[in-house]
Amino acid sequence: MKKLLLSAILLGMKLSAQLTWAPLPNVAVNTNGQRFDDVFFLNENVGWAANGYYAAVYKTTDGGSNWTLQTNNTLLGSNHYFRNIEFLDENIGFLGTLNGKFYHTTDGGTTWNLVTITPNPQAICGLDCVGTSTVYGCGAYFSPAYIIKSTDSGVTWQYIDMSAYAEALVEILFLDENTGFAAGNNSTGAVILKTTDGGQTWTTLFNDTIAGEYVWKIQVLQGNSNVLFGAIEAVAPNNGKLIKTTDGGQTWITKVAPEPEIQAVGFVDENHGWMGGHATGFYETTNGGDSWTNTTVGSNLNRIFVMSPDLAYACGTTIYKMTPNMSVPAFNEQARIPLQVKIAPHPIKDKLNIEIDYLGVDHLNLGLYDVQGKLVKTLIVDVIDSAGKKNYSFDFPYAKGVYYLNLHTNTGRQSVKIVK
Repeated sequence: MKKLLLSAILLGMKLSAQLTWAPLPNVAVNTNGQRFDDVFFLNENVGWAANGYYAAVYKTTDGGSNWTLQTNNTLLGSNHYFRNIEFLDENIGFLGTLNGKFYHTTDGGTTWNLVTITPNPQAICGLDCVGTSTVYGCGAYFSPAYIIKSTDSGVTWQYIDMSAYAEALVEILFLDENTGFAAGNNSTGAVILKTTDGGQTWTTLFNDTIAGEYVWKIQVLQGNSNVLFGAIEAVAPNNGKLIKTTDGGQTWITKVAPEPEIQAVGFVDENHGWMGGHATGFYETTNGGDSWTNTTVGSNLNRIFVMSPDLAYACGTTIYKMTPNMSVPAFNEQARIPLQVKIAPHPIKDKLNIEIDYLGVDHLNLGLYDVQGKLVKTLIVDVIDSAGKKNYSFDFPYAKGVYYLNLHTNTGRQSVKIVK
């Protein structure tokens, strides 16, 4: 699972008040508003990072001071969007994409081989390795919902249809080979599911009531598996949320997050943690989410990977590290660049005509929301085969007023205000 089992000495260390995030040197800094979608560390020295839109895998063996490029689109011979990366040990690892391809390595990432699963998953949005040979994956943020599972280190795979529980899954996290959680959304809103039998059956632990929201990331607190945190990604004008349980998911506390498009969450104790998302860097709380402070460090965050009370990594525009009293160098953060969207004519009458200029191969989940942030209708879920402009036209039999189009794509979510 996504944590390092530490010694009792480390777990008992008193938290320093000077925990600091800083970008790491010698790893790519993305341009065009793109981000690293995942970072995974096997121990304090050995880790990997998956660079989403630019489709590259980097490895470090010295705690992030230096990074080596292991694979990319050129070496794999195809275009990809790398969503996540996870390892069982120093040799066996897995790489998920949003392009219907899933990869397996047995040499620490030097070479990657395509995995065959029937039916073939459209995307792997979450990965988790647990124990010595068990691997779970889930997808897709643009639907449908499914889980993949291997109990033999990735040699054979089981495909589990999750449509009875969710419409989309984006995160999976297991405590052991049988007990774990999956998160995403259903027709009601953001959802967290739990299994105690290795994914054969699931129960709903959390489900909010705002359609279109997702539980994007979940975290189990180091040393206490009853304490879980979740990041709920919302649609403007609604803010995102931090959710927390201290009884293993039986009851939940919900607090307002600092931005709508919150995705990353990471806490070092029950009160001290950080959140961030596509449009943000690290927001810090020391009172369990009652209030937040913008650290002004980081941008375009997707995952916070906590390893101990005084060591964590995160991915965004680049890879970041948190340690006590870490110096923060001068760094030019790259804000996310939204897709170019045109509505014509506007204001609209009976037809909604949209032109979207895509940066590359992509997916689109296009939702129509009212002025209060309530989902009116999902207009289309589309697969984008190439960069360039694409046009859509929809009947618009709704009352006069203000609405929002929400574009959920591989590179984030954005809202466009429209008027009828």
